[in-house]
Amino acid sequence: MGKAMERACDDARHSGVVIVSSLASDAHTWNLVYLQLLLEEHGFEVVNLGACVPDELLVAECLDRAPDMVVISSVNGHGYQDGLRVIAQLRRRPPLARTRMVIGGKLGISGARDGLRADRLLAAGFDAVFPDGPDAVPEFERYLSHVFERVAS
Repeated sequence: MGKAMERACDDARHSGVVIVSSLASDAHTWNLVYLQLLLEEHGFEVVNLGACVPDELLVAECLDRAPDMVVISSVNGHGYQDGLRVIAQLRRRPPLARTRMVIGGKLGISGARDGLRADRLLAAGFDAVFPDGPDAVPEFERYLSHVFERVAS
């Protein structure tokens, strides 16, 4: 591939700033590092807020940085409960009303109700929900491809 083509591909893949965060009750970090690397591979600039992020800090960072997307990850099984609380706080802020916000990972302690939880999280204001499972990462990457198309055009 020639240099001009490489630059064109790089330009098309650059899609802005993404904030990656866990929720206040979640101390896991491996998932955040994985997401950061995945997003960087797709051309995003990533701000990783880390584990156990208080709602107020997440809101403040989003208001300060005006990200193109917020990615929230949960491993401890409280994604649904904590996600409902934090999305209400984020969407309440007019500057964040149109920011893409997604959540994924363990939504509850049992996966049996993840479909219902996902529907409720979408209704609460998330743009996409990726429950834990073998299809979560490929579905997230398809979503990213869709975001790239919209941003690049």
